[in-house]
Amino acid sequence: MYTPRTRRAFLKGMTATASAIAFSACAQEQGRNPTGLSETALAVEPIINPASLEKPNLTVGFVPVNDCAPFAIAWEKGFFRKYGLNVTLSREASWANSRDGIIFGRLDASPVVSGAVTNARTGAEGARPFPLCAAMTIHRHGNAITFNRKLWEAGIRPLSSYSGDLDKFAKDLRSYWQTAPMEDRVWATVLSSSIYEYFIRYLLSAAGINPLEELRSIITPPPQMVSNMRIEAIQAYMVAEPWNTRAIAGNEGVGFTFAQGREIWHGHPDRLLAVRESFIQDYPKTYRSLVKAMIEACQYCGNLANREEVATIISQRSFTGASIKYTRPGIVGNFNYGGFDNQPRLVNSPETTLFFDLPTSAIPHDHSTFLWQSQCLWLMTQAARWGQIAEFPKNADEIARQAWRTDLYREIAAEMGIQCPAEDYKIEPSNAFIDGKSFNPSDPVGYLQRFEIRANAPQSFFFA
Repeated sequence: MYTPRTRRAFLKGMTATASAIAFSACAQEQGRNPTGLSETALAVEPIINPASLEKPNLTVGFVPVNDCAPFAIAWEKGFFRKYGLNVTLSREASWANSRDGIIFGRLDASPVVSGAVTNARTGAEGARPFPLCAAMTIHRHGNAITFNRKLWEAGIRPLSSYSGDLDKFAKDLRSYWQTAPMEDRVWATVLSSSIYEYFIRYLLSAAGINPLEELRSIITPPPQMVSNMRIEAIQAYMVAEPWNTRAIAGNEGVGFTFAQGREIWHGHPDRLLAVRESFIQDYPKTYRSLVKAMIEACQYCGNLANREEVATIISQRSFTGASIKYTRPGIVGNFNYGGFDNQPRLVNSPETTLFFDLPTSAIPHDHSTFLWQSQCLWLMTQAARWGQIAEFPKNADEIARQAWRTDLYREIAAEMGIQCPAEDYKIEPSNAFIDGKSFNPSDPVGYLQRFEIRANAPQSFFFA
């Protein structure tokens, strides 16, 4: 049923739009980009002669969220310099900018949200296909879903409080939606056709709610999430840290964390380092240097002894520009879900954000920056599930090999003395997912058909 928009709602929407435009303009200012190497970086002696590289001068993007940490560390600690690279870091206003900067040649490399590489190749949602490649995973986890205060007051609590009873969560949410206006069903993610959008839909559908029919999903740049929730333009969002921690009581006080992404899919890849396929072909030595620098930066970020320093560095104006009290929880691992009852909901875990070591993986030589092509297949199942591509690609294995360059990663890692898993595919166990459905990459179509809630799902009709 159509609900006419009130003048107040219209003004709120206009304010949100104006805010996003203003931020986009400001974020592109050169003054926000890191300039001048630190003394630590300048003291590093290159082990690769820049003259030996096809393109030693690179422009690399980043987005002002916690997962810019490896880029900040590679810059501050001289890892780019160590491998013969002269990198200019470019602060990007949004994840769409970060992806499109690579596609249109403004950036040589940049982080992208999981799903962006595969969906660029398949032309998801009608886009022109483009040969993006993932060089490595930047990090796993490090993101969360934030709900606003109205949802708290309606009786909804963090996911863990439901003890796996998704029906109870659905009942609570529907109870609120039955009395709330339609404009209170607007949830934001950072990019369409991405893992964050998939997680929002996966969560709701696991609880028996069809997100295609009962939810409006919009795209909002990360730093605008809190302000848009404050003006009630959105009721929930999924984003990387520090923008969940910033929202909770005691900070901005506009919301609470409902769930971390790792509670929806434990072990999921969040950000990938993306490049054009032609970059690998035209600059193979440069590509190897870039990946080595980023692997070493991820190892540094992954060391628990370095986490406090990492949180401090990314708080600088050139990176997130956020207070250390916002950046620290997601990096160090003392994550507070918040709430409006003055009760502590602190969860301490090194798995809050994973940059290199995987504490719970039983697979020999597994580590966070390794690219599992089976996870690329999972992302394609979700694109097909929600109608962003017409069907699961018949050549999905080929797309995964071309898109996620696990072959080159193994070679580069071996040159650094890092061992990798022997296989490209692995089964994701049932306990990794919120709905208890395991993913076997040998049968992705069968996996997809197990979901009753999906775009173009068969419907049953009953006649009296």
